[in-house]
Amino acid sequence: MKELNAFKAFLNSPRKIVITTHANPDADALGSSLGLYHFLKGRGHSVEVITPTDYPQFLHWMEGNEQVIIYDNSKADRIGTLIKNADLICCLDFNGMKRIKSLGPLVDASEAKKLLVDHHLNPEEFADFSLWDNQAAATAELVYDLILLLDGKDEITLGIAEALYAGIMTDTGSFKHNSTSAKIHRTVAELMDIGVDINKVSRLIYDTNSLNRLRFIGYALMEKLTVDAEKRVAYFVINAEEHERFHLKSGDTEGLVNYALSIQGIFVAAIIMERGGEVKMSFRSVGNHAVNDFASEYFNGGGHKNAAGGISDVPLDETVEKFKSLIPKFQ
Repeated sequence: MKELNAFKAFLNSPRKIVITTHANPDADALGSSLGLYHFLKGRGHSVEVITPTDYPQFLHWMEGNEQVIIYDNSKADRIGTLIKNADLICCLDFNGMKRIKSLGPLVDASEAKKLLVDHHLNPEEFADFSLWDNQAAATAELVYDLILLLDGKDEITLGIAEALYAGIMTDTGSFKHNSTSAKIHRTVAELMDIGVDINKVSRLIYDTNSLNRLRFIGYALMEKLTVDAEKRVAYFVINAEEHERFHLKSGDTEGLVNYALSIQGIFVAAIIMERGGEVKMSFRSVGNHAVNDFASEYFNGGGHKNAAGGISDVPLDETVEKFKSLIPKFQ
């Protein structure tokens, strides 16, 4: 962190701080946010966590969840005031203002100092302070590193440690992704020394399914999975009616794309989903198939080499046809 001394000096007096993260926060986004929230509050700062959208029920166990402000129109004035009056805005697990939806223009216009903590490629240049590393396994790993840089290891509570572990565990695919390093295992060991029960955190995230979600997964695997064995691509297409039929909530499609990628011989997998008037896409791959470049070039998205997302500006049927026409790009 090149600006470390300046950042330390900036935090020497109490500050009004807003922490935000990307839309549809996952465990890394929320865990990073709440971990940093508790650390900064412990140092005497006034801190608020604001998310652009809601997030899955299976993340609500994190300490401080009840303090998170989720953006909606009824809270727009309050949120606007908090962002306008902030001394520092911490931007976690995203690298561009479009990733925070309605919060983007507010954050961009704010005169507050900006802190970027992120591991995605090609960050926009908006931050006054930055801890960015695209080799990091998770933003939660970088938040842990930031706390160490601020000489705060002894201030890490169990609540902070659990939140950061959740982010690391999920963004490494339970330590299966090739981003998993020796360093990340050492970090996890230190979090465990603080008291993290890794079995407890794993169960809270992965073993709290609703009946609707389980039935949806069964339906999707049986009826909605398309496999192109010749081109080694598999994908799901989920329409708005199916979304309503199974009463899907935020996070209920999480991990579905990984079932497609788990098929023997498949190198690239996708889920194309219509929801709330948008068509969103999630991509996964193995080896040298760079889905982040694919998402960026064709679907207004981005992410990591083997895990990325995008959004389509045309209806679902047209999006599917476009995706199918582009499958040869993976070969």
